[in-house]
Amino acid sequence: MQTWFECKVKHTKRLDSGKEQTVTENFLLDAVSFTDAEARIIRQMQQMVKGEFTVTDIKKSKIGEVFPYDTGEWWFKATLSLVTIDESAGKEKKLRTMYLIMADDIKQALDRLDESLSYLVIPYVVTSLAVSNIADVFPYEPSESMVPDGYKPLNEE
Repeated sequence: MQTWFECKVKHTKRLDSGKEQTVTENFLLDAVSFTDAEARIIRQMQQMVKGEFTVTDIKKSKIGEVFPYDTGEWWFKATLSLVTIDESAGKEKKLRTMYLIMADDIKQALDRLDESLSYLVIPYVVTSLAVSNIADVFPYEPSESMVPDGYKPLNEE
């Protein structure tokens, strides 16, 4: 299971007009701990940002799953209410989950969400769907794993 962390980064960004402006952007990344999230966001920002930047906040995200697509301008945040039945108590139980979907508009986001959740056998209701404040998403890449000097992975012994 993935653990998503939301990281806020303050940096100087060059606007389309050529003017520079200090902005704070939110990024979502998959990490195993806060320390790992901080190390990964710093590595990502060193590649993306020219000049100085500051990681101002790192927190665990309530996003359960991310559905990236090759095309799409915006990340949409969807809140779903899943209806399950507690057989021992004989009652309906509603679970609230959040997903992130890449799309160009809200209709495409809803279509992609339905397509991505087609494997679900329990009924669900989309209670909220809106453009999120996430600028980019960085899933875990095994190639990013770094082994410190003097250490070797267990599988190489």
